[in-house]
Amino acid sequence: MGEQTQVKFPQEIIDEYASLGVDLPALFSAGHLGNRMGVQIVEASAERVVGTMPVEGNTQPYGLLHGGASAVLAETLGSVGSMLHGGSSKIAVGVDLNCTHHRGVRSGLVTGVATPVHRGRSTATYEIVITDEQDKRVCTARLTCLLRDASPKDADTVPGTPAPGTTR
Repeated sequence: MGEQTQVKFPQEIIDEYASLGVDLPALFSAGHLGNRMGVQIVEASAERVVGTMPVEGNTQPYGLLHGGASAVLAETLGSVGSMLHGGSSKIAVGVDLNCTHHRGVRSGLVTGVATPVHRGRSTATYEIVITDEQDKRVCTARLTCLLRDASPKDADTVPGTPAPGTTR
């Protein structure tokens, strides 16, 4: 659980970040929390981000998928889409997350698909639909991210970026 598979990125995105010496899979991974929860991003572009997460290990006391786990999957996918929309000169910061839980899930894998609702210069909003293995909707979420200008200090905290004064 938590192993990152190779994410499918559009070639122009790969080229843009490679020219900056940025490791895209590390930058657009599920992060430490997502890795602990078994989130895997399987497809990523500004138009569509797809990821999966196991139910096992992410349940509440009644044995159902925890609503917070669905929120982690949703925010991860929407944030990746927002970052890809903003490009390498922007940092996406979540400012609003709304989740509606439709049904419980006790086992298997859930899949989230994030698609844009709004992509502007300073904000991006994504709808994330999470379904179970029978393609039944488990959760519908909406995430809005602020797109702020990246600064040199961000390079110290963003995974996949070279340390100051080094090259890849």
